Amino acid sequence: MAAMHDDRDTIVAIATAPGAGGVGIVRLSGPRAAAIGRALCGGRALPVRRALHARFVDADGATIDDGIALRFRAPASYTGEDVVELQAHGSRAVLQQLVERCQALGARGARPGEFSERAFLNGKLDLAQAEAVADLIAAGDARAARAARRALEGEFSRRVAAIAAELLAVRVHAEAAIDFADEPLDTLGGGALRARLDAAVDALAGLLADAERGRKLRDGLHAVIVGPPNAGKSSLLNALAGNDRAIVTDIAGTTRDLLQETVRIDGVELTLVDTAGLRESQDLIEREGMRRARDELGRADIALVVLDARDPGAGRADVDAAVAGVPTRLWLLNKSDLLTAPPAPPPGMAGALPVSARTGAGLDALHARLRALWQGDAGEDAGGAFTARARHVDALRRAAAELDAARDALAAEALDLAAEALRAGHDALGEITGRTAPDDLLGHIFSTFCIGK
Repeated sequence: MAAMHDDRDTIVAIATAPGAGGVGIVRLSGPRAAAIGRALCGGRALPVRRALHARFVDADGATIDDGIALRFRAPASYTGEDVVELQAHGSRAVLQQLVERCQALGARGARPGEFSERAFLNGKLDLAQAEAVADLIAAGDARAARAARRALEGEFSRRVAAIAAELLAVRVHAEAAIDFADEPLDTLGGGALRARLDAAVDALAGLLADAERGRKLRDGLHAVIVGPPNAGKSSLLNALAGNDRAIVTDIAGTTRDLLQETVRIDGVELTLVDTAGLRESQDLIEREGMRRARDELGRADIALVVLDARDPGAGRADVDAAVAGVPTRLWLLNKSDLLTAPPAPPPGMAGALPVSARTGAGLDALHARLRALWQGDAGEDAGGAFTARARHVDALRRAAAELDAARDALAAEALDLAAEALRAGHDALGEITGRTAPDDLLGHIFSTFCIGK
């Protein structure tokens, strides 16, 4: 892939601000990095891969700070270019002085994620590994950090590449067979071709399941709160969030739009979405709110179905239809504090939890259930677990759909259609590692990184 930056460009940024130990890092990358580093160190040559204690000086030779300089020669560096790192102590103001001095010596300020972008463009990382760098930095706990580390080390990328290689081999076989369209496919190795495609389909299904788990490990669970009007959905959101995020009244239909809150419950990150109550309505605004609620359910990992414990059958029909496609449903019988005895689970709602958003009764049991669901999906630390992103899951799903189409086409001996579907599936996999990613996607991904990464 062609580089997206000028080969004469040398970039600089604060890579790490001073932490508890008071040490910060300024990073340079590009062909002038060594020369700029040498000038900052008062003309002292920087040895390769050896720490040099030096004074960092300004244009007049006055000391800005003293610290450690490290030089890495291309291509044996993170970016694949000449890299210099200056470790300084002091405040962010001192680091900013070092950056300004580097800029005066010919460097320019790095864009967000530009160091990782250059590592990708120079073949040091593929796109999934570059994203894992950001995931490792943002990891909320040791489990997520280990999974991000596995992705950075190439666990995810290797499995994608193995399936892509199989698809390419099947595609080559199918395209070669097109030239002999008057021959039955079985005489051209059709049985082995189908078996090989079936194996690729199975491998892709396993990878998709693991990527879904990795996405939940990285992003947490996406839970949509749904139910009939006035069942207490907004009260439940407030109770789980620990604040009055949503307006609560006794008037049915108060919630008209989606309301989102990210919370952490017992170590599980949960994106909660409060939705409009589902019912028949002629109110155009309320109907739009319900349409958005149903759209949001299409993206949900979990539906928290809130029903009034005093009459759980009310509005049940609308709710059943809306949540039918959600992978996991938790039935919550709210307002249980208004009953004299715990409610019995209604038919078809095995495992329903009695809760009270007003008093907090049953919320501990709900927390435990959510954590158990998350552990079942993401695992405590399953061997080989890696982080993944929503775009990876989407690409894998599209690849799986293309492989299904290719299998159907082979069964009908429509070799041209099979070859086209295999090409599309192969390209979808290539988007994950960046082999076929468009430039606008690359720009979007790296723009979300920190400046110095």
